[in-house]
Parts: sequence; C-alpha cells; structure tokens
Amino acid sequence: MNHLAHTLLAGDDEALQLGGMLGDFVHGAPDPARFAPRVIDGIRLHRAIDVYTDAHAEVLAAKAQLPPPYRRYAGILLDMWFDHCLARDFSHWSGQSLTRRSDALRALLRRRDGLLPPGLQRFSAYMEQHDLPAAYADRAVLGQALAGIGQRLSRANPLDSAVPVLVEHEAVLQRHFEAFFPQVQVFAREWIARHAE
Repeated sequence: MNHLAHTLLAGDDEALQLGGMLGDFVHGAPDPARFAPRVIDGIRLHRAIDVYTDAHAEVLAAKAQLPPPYRRYAGILLDMWFDHCLARDFSHWSGQSLTRRSDALRALLRRRDGLLPPGLQRFSAYMEQHDLPAAYADRAVLGQALAGIGQRLSRANPLDSAVPVLVEHEAVLQRHFEAFFPQVQVFAREWIARHAE
C-alpha cells in the first residue's frame, strides 16, 4: 500500500493519518519524545498494514502476474498501482472526494511540517508540486513517480518502463485489488478498534 491507501485506511483521525505518512520515513521504534502516542499508533498501523498486505494471497497472486524483470520489483509496482486503482475509483472506496482528501492530506503535512523528518519534508514538497496523491489517478503521473523511484534505487531497474506492463495486466490486477482492498479495510478498522484511545 502506498500513501493514499495508508491515509484512507487510517480513517478520519488526523494523528493516525500523519502516522500513516510517517510510516515510510521513520525507521526503528518511533520516538515518544517527538511523536504523540496517537501518531505512533499511526506509524504502527502503517507497519501492520504493510505486513498484512505483503502476506495476502491476492497480493501474492497479483505479484505473480508480473513478468521478469518486473516481478523483482513487484512490491513497489503494486504499491503504486494499487494507489492508482484507489485514486481512479476513489468515490467507490470513500465517502470523500479524491480532491478533498488529497488537499486535506497536504494541508495536514503543511501544518505539521516541523515534525516531519527531512525525507517526508522533501516528499511533501513533491506532493504539493505534483498534486499528489490525487494525481496518481493519471497514468502519466504514475509513470513519472515510478521513474523517480527507479532513479533513487542503487541498482539498474526497469521501473521507468513498468506502466505499459501494468496496463497490459490491468484487468487481472484490478480483480486482485478489488478482492484485496475490502479485506485490508476490515483489517485496518479492527486494528484501530483494538488500539482505540
């Protein structure tokens, strides 16, 4: 799951949403002197969702659809593609419009900028510049994002040419996404209920 999914799965709690964004940028145990308990819960929720996702049968089946050399990067590709699926059909998965959700997330990051680690500060600026996460609905933006990720990886990779491969497998990937996402929504709701304040 990528940023749009993590913040949607965090529900309406802004502290959980912030933790959902921080999950990819905070390593090790979150510092309780720096982050409020509910933000730490959001980081932990992010990590729990990642573990659940990585082991889910629908996700594993979707990864198996990708041919070499893309299968090696299937985790990254599906995280991004599933956010594309979510953004494209956001009204199906949320009672809020994609534009409103995206604007609210960027506003949250602006308000909490002093709390963000440098990597998330840079990514927040990138989100502002490219109208993310709403723009993930656009395949061209998705392609640019994948190319950018590929440039940051230490070894040569095919991420800059992955969108046509994903589109070629779109129908089956969509079926896996539609089977998986309601289940991860239930997982996240139950996790939040168990960790309620």
